[in-house]
Amino acid sequence: MRAHLRVVAELGPRQLAELAELLVAVVHDGASVGFLPPLPVDQVERYWSGLLAAGVVLLIAETDGRIIGTVQLHLASQPNARHRAEVAKLMVHPAARRQGIGRQLMHEVEAEARRRGRSLLVLDTRAGDPSNELYTSVGFQEAGRIPRYARSGNGQLDAAVFYYKELT
Repeated sequence: MRAHLRVVAELGPRQLAELAELLVAVVHDGASVGFLPPLPVDQVERYWSGLLAAGVVLLIAETDGRIIGTVQLHLASQPNARHRAEVAKLMVHPAARRQGIGRQLMHEVEAEARRRGRSLLVLDTRAGDPSNELYTSVGFQEAGRIPRYARSGNGQLDAAVFYYKELT
């Protein structure tokens, strides 16, 4: 499946509702994206409403006019770090997974980083998640692991894997 990808500069009510639905779906499906189930709607709406600030680029993937995936690029702003950015919160709706949308989003977030003059990307994810395979398949290198880094929905503390990619 090919999705239409684009950068979003502001979020309207429909987009906020679709992003909220996406976040709830992925968290309830077990994704480690900073939230734990059960996820109150007001918390989700506050998150998305306050996301777009200086240095945050939000990409969305749409099919049939609905948001089915997203990824963020957080641009480092410190004078000694303006060459790098963090890839954050790659999410694809559970009903749309395994169709190449995550890969599409990763390729586009890299292109967006290049357009913004970034030559180094970093990200982290939970050890053992399927996303690890995606990140290595698009050229990210493991930098290291931290044990007991983040709590999962089942209460367990899981390790995180940190990755980087130098852009050419």
